[in-house]
Amino acid sequence: MLARIHSAAIVGIDAVPCEVEVDVARGGFEKSTIVGLPDTAVKESIDRVKSAVINCGYTYPHTASVINLAPADIKKEGPSFDLPIALGILFGQGLIQSEILHEAVVLGELALDGRVRTIKGALSAAMMARQEQFKTLLVPADNAAEAAVVREVEVIPVASLTEAVGFLTGQLPLEPTSVDIETVFTRASKYDVDFSDVKGQESAKRALCVAAAGNHNILMIGPPGAGKTMLTQRLPTITPPLSLDESLETTRVHSAMGALKKGEPLLAKRPVRAPHHSASGPSLVGGGTIPRPGELSLAHNGLLFLDEFPEFSRSVLETIRQPLEEGYVTISRAAGTLTFPANIMLVAAMNPCPCGYLTDPKRRCKCTPNQVERYLSRISGPLVDRIDIHIDVPSVPYRELADDRSGTNSAQMRQQVIRARQRQTVRFADLDIRTNSRMNSRQVRQFCKIDDPGRNLIKQAVYELGLSARAYDKVLKLSRTIADLEDRENIQTHHIAEAIQYRRLDRKL
Repeated sequence: MLARIHSAAIVGIDAVPCEVEVDVARGGFEKSTIVGLPDTAVKESIDRVKSAVINCGYTYPHTASVINLAPADIKKEGPSFDLPIALGILFGQGLIQSEILHEAVVLGELALDGRVRTIKGALSAAMMARQEQFKTLLVPADNAAEAAVVREVEVIPVASLTEAVGFLTGQLPLEPTSVDIETVFTRASKYDVDFSDVKGQESAKRALCVAAAGNHNILMIGPPGAGKTMLTQRLPTITPPLSLDESLETTRVHSAMGALKKGEPLLAKRPVRAPHHSASGPSLVGGGTIPRPGELSLAHNGLLFLDEFPEFSRSVLETIRQPLEEGYVTISRAAGTLTFPANIMLVAAMNPCPCGYLTDPKRRCKCTPNQVERYLSRISGPLVDRIDIHIDVPSVPYRELADDRSGTNSAQMRQQVIRARQRQTVRFADLDIRTNSRMNSRQVRQFCKIDDPGRNLIKQAVYELGLSARAYDKVLKLSRTIADLEDRENIQTHHIAEAIQYRRLDRKL
């Protein structure tokens, strides 16, 4: 007897419809065969399914059976096909009947005693089920909240094979899982850190405020202990809250990688990824025989913090140049090409020299000019050219460290950033971009018009600093963001002057 169960295969971060066909023959030797391009984890599911079926009190067929995962040209990975295969074997024997099986998508890994374990990609599966107009999604209980953020599909949590059978046959009513998205976002809006904790560094705070307002990449250069890491840790407190669409985009990547924390149905805060400088190229941008997302995609709609910037392999750093410009990563392999989202804000930090004290007025630098030059040359000019802001973060003098007064706090900065982002939302309402940093050359000419004094100032900067055409556009984008922070419609000369001073390290690097 032939049974068909609807399921989903995860390809990259997307879920594609997959039909699990189980044909239980009336005769032949007891043998179960899986076809349809399964990986090792899928092939091993036969042993798990057999034990689970028997331990739950059902009969496992003593005849030959063939399990086909269609379409057969897509690689099937992971143990999420255990539950649909087990149900297919039970229905294929005629042991149970269901009226709702044709409108349900089923996923889940089985333990040997029939318990249903968590899987990867439940959110992507729910989005696929909505797109394909399925009414019901059966997933492990631990994944139910994650999938339930897609409200157009009934998400049924199942803790065991017995529960799944009971629900599908109508003998065990199970309530669909629901998630209060507003509560999730409200709970995530609280932070334990604040910019008021940082003594001094008001110019660096201003630069970070500009960076957050326009989603501009930023490079901080300063001696050890100046507060670069401390500033970066507080940067998320001033970024605008994630919209629901942004949250779903980001959560989908983390769900496909199994990186969601238990009890966290949705990423309500912007992700912050801080890979170690020993990270490889594939771990940073994604890759593998079957391409998977890397740190850039896990930081989608959030921050990627690269501390000790020059300590990263130069070849690794060069791989992020294209994603910084385009906002996505394309990985090509013989089996196919996959594209992962990577709309990030890069925050990099480095010392000015190998010993770190080149710019420190109180400590003597022990590095020779050649050592400093070799250290800085680890970062290529084209990569620095793609970073909108690079600033000095000097050591903090004692009088500022001992001052009990708090400086600019996160609430003040966030209010400015949100107002600036609101202006950009209105400006780009009819375009496929959200922030000033994503403007192309044509949009820069349209939205970043300057007067004659401003034109003369930027002309002088191009000649004296040797700014490239890309850096010229970066200055105009920064000027537009600074004007937005001041709620100005037109870019003025002092906006351009501030933007230029954020590019003052071009000649050093």
